Amino acid sequence: MQGSSRNRQIVLRSRPAGLPTSGHFGLVESPIPEPGDGEVLMRTLWLSLDPYMRGRMSEARSYSAPVPIGGVMVGATLGRVVASRDPAFAVGDVVLGYGGWQDYAVAPGRRLRKLDPALAPITTALSVLGMPGMTGYVGLLEIGRPRAGETVVVSAASGAVGSVVGQIAKIKGCRAVGVAGGAEKCAYVVDVLGLDACVDHRSPGFAEALARACPSGVDVYFENVGGAVQEAVWPLLNDFARVPVCGLIAQYNDTTPRPGPGLSSVLTKRLTVRGFIVSDHAAAQDAFLREVSAWVRDGRIKFREDIVEGLERAPDAFLGLLQGRNFGKLMVRVAS
Repeated sequence: MQGSSRNRQIVLRSRPAGLPTSGHFGLVESPIPEPGDGEVLMRTLWLSLDPYMRGRMSEARSYSAPVPIGGVMVGATLGRVVASRDPAFAVGDVVLGYGGWQDYAVAPGRRLRKLDPALAPITTALSVLGMPGMTGYVGLLEIGRPRAGETVVVSAASGAVGSVVGQIAKIKGCRAVGVAGGAEKCAYVVDVLGLDACVDHRSPGFAEALARACPSGVDVYFENVGGAVQEAVWPLLNDFARVPVCGLIAQYNDTTPRPGPGLSSVLTKRLTVRGFIVSDHAAAQDAFLREVSAWVRDGRIKFREDIVEGLERAPDAFLGLLQGRNFGKLMVRVAS
């Protein structure tokens, strides 16, 4: 067996009210599990950190069950097979799974996807060619339905999802306007990703600057943030605008409901506002991998990864994600 004879796990100690702290997590050790028939034991190499995990810390009703108190925090992982009782997987295979915040995990082989490290860096399976990339792809193309010449605004435009949305909008012939936090991220969105403009939501006069960046209004608003950004975008929406709602990270730690945009504008402007979960669009995965892989190879889609070293640093990195401190797709290198 590679590495330690014990399995380090980061578990949920208590449920937060408001912004989580490091005290809501605990580091424990347990024996390394053994795979049963049809199962595979993976040594975690990489762990994905994503905003949806905040919702899984809560008992509020959602599309997925909450992490139980004392349970291992959930998350997508890249792992190396160290023991297999599924003939489809051999020791040494690299697999994409859902192992969570731990060194070792057992999973049924049918829930794993074998990766070929020769085709692309394996971390792209957690970023631009993984769940974040597919979220941006299906949300924009299947719900936003952008048309050439339209204006697409995307919040969290330098992030793992938003960066894909903005670049696909450009590929489809749209004016793409990003919203990000800070001058460095805004410069990256324009100078590296190639969007037409990016507005700093932390700057004074943000709403006015966003309006200047969208002289013809907004036809598609890809929502990742909520809060003040949503309030600034809403008056700019054109008739028949489409609003794919992917996330509301600015509101995940609220303890009381926020007043939202008036629904009267949904009626008068005939808006389409639709929340979505990427797993609802599994049928689009082949098209996503085919198109986005080609765009990445051709340099039409660029991406950035924010890497943290060591499983024990996952809680602090996750807390930083909730406060916008990451720059690009956040992931933890658990083992080499």
